[in-house]
Amino acid sequence: MEKIRLVSGLRPTGKLHVGHYVGALQNLVAFQESGKYDSFIFIADVQAFTDNADNPEKIKHSVDDLMLDLLACGLDPEKTTLFVQSQIPQLHELCMYYMNLVTLSRLERNPTVKTELKERGFGKSVPVGFLVYPISQAADITAFKAKVVPCGEDQLPLLEQAREIVRAFNKTYGETLVEADALLAKEKTARRLMGTDGNAKMSKSLGNCIYLSDDDETIRKAVMGMYTDPDHIHVNDPGKIEGNVVFAYLDVFAPNKQEVEEMKAHYQRGGLGDVVVKKYLVKVLQDFIRPIRERREALQKNMAYVRDVFKKGSLRAQQVAEQTLKKVRKSMQIEYFN
Repeated sequence: MEKIRLVSGLRPTGKLHVGHYVGALQNLVAFQESGKYDSFIFIADVQAFTDNADNPEKIKHSVDDLMLDLLACGLDPEKTTLFVQSQIPQLHELCMYYMNLVTLSRLERNPTVKTELKERGFGKSVPVGFLVYPISQAADITAFKAKVVPCGEDQLPLLEQAREIVRAFNKTYGETLVEADALLAKEKTARRLMGTDGNAKMSKSLGNCIYLSDDDETIRKAVMGMYTDPDHIHVNDPGKIEGNVVFAYLDVFAPNKQEVEEMKAHYQRGGLGDVVVKKYLVKVLQDFIRPIRERREALQKNMAYVRDVFKKGSLRAQQVAEQTLKKVRKSMQIEYFN
């Protein structure tokens, strides 16, 4: 049976946290191990430059961190093509051709772009690269003939823009590009993990993260400081589960779901203290993160191997992207000297 081509990229913004694992990595590993997909997973360093152009050192170190995290979490270079975006020059050429098929107003209307522009506070000083990154993403997706793209609901407008570009190109130049579908997580809890402070978003800038490289004591401190039910003052008070970060994390990470349900019922009727529940979560997270951290530490001692994995993956990605680029150039009738 022919495998389904899958493409996904992650921005290098430093070490990954458990929110990244829940929102993306666990699914990428599951897709890999299913045997159904031919996965191309890349580090989106070019995209990182769109709002970090003045800090190349940050991006360089973040690329190293992301290489380590991807491998430590179980992505296997024997089963998945792992590469770095900037090392695939064909992507940049495709992006330039696609720019002529998208209007400025359409980019500005993209809900994801509007949200991210607001979050970054660019005002009128928006870098052109940041504004057009949906076009760059379309190049990333189409270059590798992706049939599916794993993404969260907040990223669907970007994928739809890529699909529009495919349709516009094929209508203008003839059937050339493949239109990809979204591959959403089945479990809603796996789409986004709230921050330790109860904020809907886990973010490095908010300081509400637990990292996949954290040691046991760091994990313990983060969990013991988690937001719970502010009205659950005394042990015997009935507690609320909704919005309670500790139970939200247990729902995702605890292997014994029946035990968690019993704890929830006990907490809701009263008689179960926050400290007891937090200590339970401490052990759950320590047991979950420890093997990832240990694999990461071992890999970090051999960065030559780690970089070689991504170098070889980038060479394979170049070959696939070059095939697409040749088709695109032929369809556009710009192969003048062949």
